[in-house]
Amino acid sequence: MSRNFGLEDFAAFCRGHKPAYHANYYAMYSSWWGGITTEPNLMVVPLDDHMVHRGDGLFETFKCVDGAVYNLEAHLARLENGAKAIALEMPWSREDIRRIIGEVLQAGGQRDALIRVFVSRGPGGHSANPYECPVPLLMVLAIRLPPPFMQAHPEGARVGMSAVPNKEGMFAQVKSVNYLPNVLMKKQAVDAGVDFMLGFDKDGHMTELPTENFGIVTAARVLQVPRPDHILLGTTMLRVLELAREKLVPAGVLAGVEQADVPRSELEQAAEMLVFGTSPHVTAVTVFAGRPVGDGKPGPVWRELSRLFEEDLKNPAMLTPVM
Repeated sequence: MSRNFGLEDFAAFCRGHKPAYHANYYAMYSSWWGGITTEPNLMVVPLDDHMVHRGDGLFETFKCVDGAVYNLEAHLARLENGAKAIALEMPWSREDIRRIIGEVLQAGGQRDALIRVFVSRGPGGHSANPYECPVPLLMVLAIRLPPPFMQAHPEGARVGMSAVPNKEGMFAQVKSVNYLPNVLMKKQAVDAGVDFMLGFDKDGHMTELPTENFGIVTAARVLQVPRPDHILLGTTMLRVLELAREKLVPAGVLAGVEQADVPRSELEQAAEMLVFGTSPHVTAVTVFAGRPVGDGKPGPVWRELSRLFEEDLKNPAMLTPVM
């Protein structure tokens, strides 16, 4: 029979429950209790929060290096746009969130971290009715910053093809916590022994990876990414496309940059394939569906885009100091 469990029991549990993965958790703010904790066992969400039992919430993930966040305004703008799309009122200003990010980093004692911001409908019931929730919740978490993919795997990434149905329309374009299709894609990748799985829409056009964007370089040296109808427009991808248009097209490295419907048949002819994301940065795909991409090595467009992006990570105009 289960025993009664109270506050003193929970305190004892916190003192003794120290799994290895807790070392990756630095600090977390929650508006639920209005403070910051460095105790990983307290980095939790109420079970009756609609983000938990209905997926009714939003999130953003971005990196902080040496006390400054890269491309923060783009992330916060997407968070605000998502809140408007699902009619979730956010009582916190961008300045509020920037301040809290700095306080969380300070509490965690880290200037380098991956920051995760969650905005939920809030606790207040267990039905699907969003009006049960009196106030939304804001949570800001600082965790260990992983190395970029190519730093850990200089040979490049292996990508397979996923059969998991893709999200469409607003459900693809809003960065909500409804990530079950993404989770199943990642499980497929791990089970298949590859690094990522690529999704396709109902017409057979490429979409995105579990948590990253995807693009190809055609034989005519055109960088193509999917149209926005069935993907989340990643901040890293958008910034890389901007850099490509500004730098690589005038230099003749690329003939063009475009959003397009890319069928599976065109993927077989791609000169290069690329992954874009907050954690992986710009990653070269060297094996797709079990076959080498190009000559099976990271290509020249990847080298130039990766160089430009790494330089941009130190661009003062793209950095927001928070500490």
